[in-house]
Amino acid sequence: MGGDVQRLLEALPRPLPLPVVIPGLVIVSGLPGTGKSHFAWRLAQRAPLAVVESDAMRRALVASPTYSAEESVRLFSAIHQLIEVLLTEGIPVLLDATTLLEAHREPLYQIAQRRRAWIILAVMVAPPPVVHRRLNTRHNARNRQDSSEADWDVYERMRFSQEPISRPHYRVDTTRDIGPALDRVVREVQQNIQKAV
Repeated sequence: MGGDVQRLLEALPRPLPLPVVIPGLVIVSGLPGTGKSHFAWRLAQRAPLAVVESDAMRRALVASPTYSAEESVRLFSAIHQLIEVLLTEGIPVLLDATTLLEAHREPLYQIAQRRRAWIILAVMVAPPPVVHRRLNTRHNARNRQDSSEADWDVYERMRFSQEPISRPHYRVDTTRDIGPALDRVVREVQQNIQKAV
């Protein structure tokens, strides 16, 4: 295991879930400010998943992130390897990352296929005025548990490059009660884990 992957493994929230016969990968994606991390956090409270949050992983890998293309390539190369390691060990994974392009999602699909892992996709959405308000609030409050540094300018740059997900997925409007969508994802995770027992 490379040094970058080892650093990310050590940075994962503990305890890690127990291994299962057939693990899986839950990908929570969406633009900054759409509620990815909140949904992922609530999901992780209810389902046995190792949480790989891209913003937290970036900080574990790079002391002063620049968000350059080179840095992102290094980060996601390590994240992909980490996910493969966890799935190989039978540990179900939750990835919290923007993953806006099919080119970003395809390596994850391939990892799941190689490891014979099930996969669940959930994309968070919210109208731009709501996102603008959330991002302003985030940067004024600077919640210590919030690893993201994305602001409105980052959101604006990213929003027009977003590609639709080509596979079946949950679309979660985070301006509404996310409880029902959360229940459905939790139920699917539990069903997938039980099928393998």
